[in-house]
Amino acid sequence: MVPFYVILSIVAFIWITKIVLEKNKNLPPSPFPCLPIVGHLYLVKSPLYRALGKLSNRYGPVLMLQFGSRKTLLVSSPDAIEECLTTNDIAFANRPHLLAGKHLGYDYTTIAWSSYGDHWRNLRRIAILELLSAHRLQTLNSVREEEVRLLAKRVYESAIKCNGIVEMKSMFFELMLNVLMMMIAGKRYYGDSVLDVQEGQRFKEIVKETFGLMETTNVSDYLPWWKWLGGRALEKKFVDLRGKRDMFMQGLLDEHKQKLICGSEEEREIEKKDEKKNLIQVMLMLQEKEPKYYEDQLIKGLMQVLLSAGTDTSSGTMEWMLSHLLNNPEALKKGQDEIDNYVGEDRLLNESDISNLPYLRCIINETMRMTPAGPLVFHESRKDCTVGGYHVPSGTMLLMNVWAMHNDPKNWEEAKKFKPERFIGLEGSTIGYKLMPFGAGRRRCPAENLAMRMVGLALGTLIQCFDWERTSDEMIDMTEGTGLTMPRAKPLVAKCQPRKKMAKLLF
Repeated sequence: MVPFYVILSIVAFIWITKIVLEKNKNLPPSPFPCLPIVGHLYLVKSPLYRALGKLSNRYGPVLMLQFGSRKTLLVSSPDAIEECLTTNDIAFANRPHLLAGKHLGYDYTTIAWSSYGDHWRNLRRIAILELLSAHRLQTLNSVREEEVRLLAKRVYESAIKCNGIVEMKSMFFELMLNVLMMMIAGKRYYGDSVLDVQEGQRFKEIVKETFGLMETTNVSDYLPWWKWLGGRALEKKFVDLRGKRDMFMQGLLDEHKQKLICGSEEEREIEKKDEKKNLIQVMLMLQEKEPKYYEDQLIKGLMQVLLSAGTDTSSGTMEWMLSHLLNNPEALKKGQDEIDNYVGEDRLLNESDISNLPYLRCIINETMRMTPAGPLVFHESRKDCTVGGYHVPSGTMLLMNVWAMHNDPKNWEEAKKFKPERFIGLEGSTIGYKLMPFGAGRRRCPAENLAMRMVGLALGTLIQCFDWERTSDEMIDMTEGTGLTMPRAKPLVAKCQPRKKMAKLLF
């Protein structure tokens, strides 16, 4: 039997040799020590973006980390991120292959998980043209405005029942789920007008399970051997969830297919010409023309990505935005006055008004700066490249710490202060890469326009219709919870009073 000290010596020799060789490759600086097997995983703490921000403050804006078996490039400055997403945009156009992408991304074939190439480009083109283009968003704006008005009514009714106290997290989340499901399938699953209660309940359970699993860190993504020790249970949960999601989405597809089969030729022609078609209707028309490419799995994958990516991010931003305003009542009053002066008292806010409400847009930008829905952005290098003068090997996972960059006093004066006025007169070219809540480059979020419309319309309407205040003299707790989309640790509970001059417009 080989003595333990011999084994330890061999491990130490391999470890030291690896460190020496990597120094000769001109890799970015790396925190010491990088432990055998686990690498820098011992530095990982929750929330991850804060822990990584501290590393960047200590070692610099371009770092090479070793997360188990994965090389990981951590960047946290505007210049470094700009170099990654401009000069090296194609080099970093892939996504890392993680367990969630395997099971919830149909083996890395959906728009969120697919590697850069013809398939990904086509999926992105479909998403932008058929659902997220300015024209398509305009044709479906009545859907969004109706859902926001229903939200205002629910807040009104809840405030009346509970002495003005309203829990807003569920309100915002249900709003976004209804909006996206109406755009995707022409159905809503929350509120009093849900037709199929049982189907709605199934949908809610699937959504809850999805976000619960997405918040779970899978150790075997970084230590492959871990799945043989304790990772099997988590993978089984992903497999089970994939089956539930797939069955639900297939049911929606089959329902629309049945309508096409049973409908008359005249009805089908009318549907084809209808500009307010939902996503499934559009995709089934494409499937008729190219059935081999537009298979059911492709359509279901697109549906699931839009639903997952568009709900938690936008609803979370709304919750953070109202939280910031409650802690900064002078900003809330300025936003309310702006809406009153421009919109008046005879109608509710419309989407088309948002472009004429600059201070409201400043509030949105400041919220996304301080509390971005995507604090960390994941990419992966598909070939060797150079960042900050350092060599980055192919297959390196890229971690862009958007939260650290947004909250860095080097980039923003009084970075910890909620100050919407800082964005007055600032345009995209002036801000550059200091603010990128929707990412940048080829994989920039295609739903940015939809998100900005929804956040502006929903919060603008609530500000217009209600007077808001904290439930006590204590400031709203701004502690972040766990998860990929930076949720609040505690759901937001606020106090509101319907404004007399607006109450008549809610019913």
